Amino acid sequence: MNLFGRRNVLLALFALAAIAPHFVNTYHLFVCNLILVYVLLSIGLNILVGYAGQLAFANAAMFGIGAYGTGLLQVHFGLPFWLAFPLGAVIATSVGLAISLPALRVSGLYLALSSLAFAQFTQWVFLHWEKVTFGAGGFKTPTVSFAPLPVSKPIGLYYLTLILAAVLFLLAQNLVRSRIGRAFVAVRDGEVAAESLGIDLLRYKALAFGLSGFYAGIAGGIYSAMLNFVSPEGYDLFQMVLQKAMVVVGGLGSVAGSVLGAGAIVALLEALREVKGIQEIAFGAILVVFILFMPGGLVGFLKRKVPGWEEPLHRKGAGSAPAPAAAPAPAAGEARP
Repeated sequence: MNLFGRRNVLLALFALAAIAPHFVNTYHLFVCNLILVYVLLSIGLNILVGYAGQLAFANAAMFGIGAYGTGLLQVHFGLPFWLAFPLGAVIATSVGLAISLPALRVSGLYLALSSLAFAQFTQWVFLHWEKVTFGAGGFKTPTVSFAPLPVSKPIGLYYLTLILAAVLFLLAQNLVRSRIGRAFVAVRDGEVAAESLGIDLLRYKALAFGLSGFYAGIAGGIYSAMLNFVSPEGYDLFQMVLQKAMVVVGGLGSVAGSVLGAGAIVALLEALREVKGIQEIAFGAILVVFILFMPGGLVGFLKRKVPGWEEPLHRKGAGSAPAPAAAPAPAAGEARP
């Protein structure tokens, strides 16, 4: 096994993340937690766009729905975070399933425009349905308690996010190596051909949108607890551009790329936080460079340069039959069949 292969690098990153609270301050712990939130968002978006090939722009809206769902259930109904959080994810998943219905009739640019219209409508609801969402001013959410565990809120929330990110990463990795993942790729490569092979387009498109909504809902619930505040500007069009950039930089159609892309973009934005103008210029320049010169993203580069970064669409030892034994060479003077 290559020392710098995909599995070893990801395990090293996980080990580093697990011990991070012991040597970083509270602010840097917040940044690490933010990276994990964007890892969840990038994985969900990559399943939808990179694997299933659905060019949709609703992920930021579902991120916001997860955050608003979790926060409003606590504020309006007095539910504890541990009940409101999964319910918020369920709400975002349901919205994702509902968005999949128009995807049967439209695709490509038309799907992108219709999903963008949905995202803008969601933003309008967040801003103007003041009796429910508290309007443009947003609202404060209750502080998460980890009692009876003897941990503070920042550390407890960080480890909760780390565990969820690890579990959902493994779920996505196993999913894309299963028949479902191969069906997603078939739909992405050609819907007519996929349908001729017996693949149910509605089922797999709905599943892709639902999974994307679920990951975004989980990320939104954690994000609302991190900030103890929910407001509309955190889920606007720039948020969608940011998530798309993470997928492009990491690598379309790569679960590992989602991790690398999220980490790289958040680290870049944090490094340039003091110089807002340069931050935007650098962000645009990186996107142009990756689109023109590295369309496969960081994972595409690593696959070419470092052994062990391949991501097959089947589990090890599955999906391939043993090669037939070579026929013996004919004896001298014997005619070949």
